[in-house]
Amino acid sequence: MHAYRTHTCGQLRAADKGQTVRISGWIHRVRDHGGVLFVDLRDHYGLTQVVVKQNNPIAKEIEKLKLENVISITGEVLMRTPETVNKQLPTGEIELDAKSMELLSSEVTDMLPLQVNSDEPYGEDVRLKYRFLDLRRNVIHRNIVLRSDVVYSMRRRMVEQGFREFTTPILTASSPEGARDFLVPSRLHPGKFYALPQAPQQFKQLLMMSGFDRYFQIAPCFRDEDARADRTAGEFYQLDMEMSFVTQEDVFTVMEKVIGGVFEEFSSFTGTKYSVSPAPWIRIPYDESMLKYGNDKPDLRNPLVIVDVTKVFARPDVEFRAFKGVIDKGGVVRAIRAPKVSDRPRSFFDKLNSWAQSEGAPGLGYVLFEGNEGKGPIAKFLPAAAQEELRKTTGAEGGDAVFFACDVEAKAAQLAGKARTKIAEEMDIIEKNCFKFCWVVDYPMFEINDKTNKIDFSHNPFSMPQGGLKALQTEDPLKIKATQYDCVANGLELCSGGIRNHNPEAMEKAFEIAGYPRGAVQEKFGGMYNAFKLGAPPHGGCAFGIDRIIMMLAKEPNIREVIAFPMNQQAEDLMMGAPSTAEPHQLRDVHIKLDLPKAAVKEVKQAS
Repeated sequence: MHAYRTHTCGQLRAADKGQTVRISGWIHRVRDHGGVLFVDLRDHYGLTQVVVKQNNPIAKEIEKLKLENVISITGEVLMRTPETVNKQLPTGEIELDAKSMELLSSEVTDMLPLQVNSDEPYGEDVRLKYRFLDLRRNVIHRNIVLRSDVVYSMRRRMVEQGFREFTTPILTASSPEGARDFLVPSRLHPGKFYALPQAPQQFKQLLMMSGFDRYFQIAPCFRDEDARADRTAGEFYQLDMEMSFVTQEDVFTVMEKVIGGVFEEFSSFTGTKYSVSPAPWIRIPYDESMLKYGNDKPDLRNPLVIVDVTKVFARPDVEFRAFKGVIDKGGVVRAIRAPKVSDRPRSFFDKLNSWAQSEGAPGLGYVLFEGNEGKGPIAKFLPAAAQEELRKTTGAEGGDAVFFACDVEAKAAQLAGKARTKIAEEMDIIEKNCFKFCWVVDYPMFEINDKTNKIDFSHNPFSMPQGGLKALQTEDPLKIKATQYDCVANGLELCSGGIRNHNPEAMEKAFEIAGYPRGAVQEKFGGMYNAFKLGAPPHGGCAFGIDRIIMMLAKEPNIREVIAFPMNQQAEDLMMGAPSTAEPHQLRDVHIKLDLPKAAVKEVKQAS
C-alpha cells in the first residue's frame, strides 16, 4: 500500500465497497455523535467522511487534534445507509471505517486565524497574510483551479491555430506604454536601470520580423499603477499574440475562436449557464461608441442608447437657457430614452436627479411623454415642434421619458454614459446571464494631453495610422484614425491591439507629431527600428487580460479573488513582507544611495 494514499478524498465511490484503502488530507470538520466520531477529510480533489467507531483506539488521538491537521487514514470502504447518503457530495454514498491513523504534519496547536471550513467573511488583510489558509477554502480554491484550466484551454486553442509559444525577456529597456515602469538597478552598469516589461510589445513585433509568423505567450506584465477592483497593483498576465501578413479582420477571426471558445467552455462555472455572443462579434467605431454609450467600453447587455439632441435645444423657438448657454460655448446635449416609465412614481425620477447631483452635475433633467404631450421640468421650454423633433430624434413614444446630459462634449459623454447605466439598473433591464462581446475599432491616433495641452498618442504608439505615411504628412493629426482596436465584454475592456506600424519613416513621423525629437525612435527603439529597415512584414496582434477574464467567468467582483498570491490595495504582499527595506551592502552593490522623504525615513528606522 502507498505510504500516503491509494485514493484521493474525492475519488471513492460505491464501486469501491469493501476495499481497504488509505487516504490523506486535512481535518475539515469533526462531529461527535454519541461517542462515534465523524471526520470529514479534505484534499485538493474533494472530501470523504471517515467514521471512527466507539472503542476505536484512534478516537482519543483524533479528539486531541485541531482542524487543519494533516493525517492519513487507513480503513474499509462502507456504504452509507439510504437515509444518510449525502447527495451534495460525489463521495456521499460511502464512508471510510477507520482502522488506523497517522499524523503527517507537525501538530496544529494554535488558533486558526481564519476558518477554512466556513464561508464566513474575513478582512482582506487577514486573508492575504494567511493566504495559504485562504486558498484552502472552497470558493477561492475553485477560482485558482479555474485559472489553471482557462490558461490550459487558451494554450490548446492557440496551438490548434498554428501558434507557437515563445518567452520574452523580463529585464528590458523602458518603453512608453502609458504607465510607470518598475526599474531594476544594474550592478555591472552603475547608474543604469532595466525596466520590467509593461508588455512584450517590441519583442513580439521583433519575433514577426524574425520570421516566426504566429506567436503567443502567457505573458507576465508589470505596471506601477494603483489597484482597483478590476486591476491589480503591479503584476498581471495576458494572452499575448502576434501574426504576420494579416489584416485587422484576420486577428478578430482567430481571437473570436479562442476567447469565444474559452467563454463557452467555462460558461457554467458558477452553476448558471451564460450565453456567449456568437462570432463574428459586433464592430463599433470609437466615435460611435462614445456617442451611443458614452465610453469606449460599451456594455451591450444594456439596451439603452445615447442620442445627440443638441440641434433640438439650439432651435430659435427653444428658450431653455440652462442648455442654450452651454451650447453657445461649444457644448452638446445628449439624450437617453427610457421606455415605458410613465407609471413610475415620482421617487424614480427624484432618485436619478439626486444621483446626477452626486456625480457633480446640476441634475438629470427629463421630458416625460404621455400621449402626444411632453411633461416634466424641461417640457415647458419646448414648444410642440421642438417636442416632435425630440421624439423623432430619440424614437420616444407615449409612456417614455427622455433624460438629458448637457456639458462640453467629453463631460457630457461621460455623464450620459454613467446615466445610461444608472437608468437601466433602476429599470432592471440589463440582460442577465450572458457575455456580450464587441470590438471597438478606429481609435484616434492622437489626442490633446490634458496636462501639457500638446498632441500626444491616444493609444498604442506602435499602431499603423490609417492612410499610412501620407495621412501623417497631409492630414490634421487629431482626425487621423489608428488601426487600433479593443475587445470589450459586458462593459469591461478585455483586450487591446492593433495592426502595427512597420514603416520606419512613418513611425518617425508619428513620434515627431507626438512631440518627440527627431531621432528619438532610433534612440529609444533601436532594435526594432533596425529590424524595420531590414525587411519587416505587415503584422498585428493583441493581448487579452487573463486575470480579468477569469474574474468574469468566476463572477467575482474583485480581481484579487482569482489570483493565488495578490498584493493588497496598497501594493503590499502581507504574507511575504514585500516591499521590504534593502540591506546596506545590497544598495552598495547597485550603487544606490537613498534620499527618502521624512515619513519613509522614520518607517525604515522603525523597521530596523
